Amino acid sequence: MKFRRKSSEPTEQSVDQDLDQVAPAEPDGSAATGPWDIDDLPDDGIERVDLGSLLLANVEGLEIRLQVDEATDEVQSVVLAGTEGAVELRAFAAPRNGDLWSEIRPKIAAEYAQRGGTASEREGFYGTELVCQLTVRGEDGRTATQPSRVVGINGGRWMLRATLLGRAALEPDQVGPWDDAIATAVVRRGSVAMPSGADLPLMLPPADQLTRPGA
Repeated sequence: MKFRRKSSEPTEQSVDQDLDQVAPAEPDGSAATGPWDIDDLPDDGIERVDLGSLLLANVEGLEIRLQVDEATDEVQSVVLAGTEGAVELRAFAAPRNGDLWSEIRPKIAAEYAQRGGTASEREGFYGTELVCQLTVRGEDGRTATQPSRVVGINGGRWMLRATLLGRAALEPDQVGPWDDAIATAVVRRGSVAMPSGADLPLMLPPADQLTRPGA
């Protein structure tokens, strides 16, 4: 696992730090039937990295990458990235037995439209998802089309949002390690009252999972 520190200074400083690997999840998905609420997690034998509201397995073919604010040590995002595709995972507070995904899906599509992109619905493994296209400008000044696929999964009092990039977006019916990353994810909602749609907080993993350079 690696994480990038985001400096509070105007110039962003990047520092990669290695984390001890945990046992990889089975890539065939044989033990993957989630994502799980932490209270419903079975004894599946999969070790997971504890990031606070998310507990993630180290899936073969993917590397867990965190972006961390240097000033506060707060984890701002978590991405599981591989050579062919990547998935960003975010967990949100939601009403009990609600359908937050149906509420925010049109808003996500509208955001893409406002940015000059497109978002169309399709039926996937977890239900209705968004297939998106957005024109982006690279560092060389050239423009390119960036495809993505956004999946929403309603839990008991939470919603897990997965944004898939690369092959995971271009070939939605092809099973890859990103599917195992979603299916083995665990959400820890907590008991604190939060407004619907609020991000569930992420945090750095325990110190015994962290190996700093030169240690």
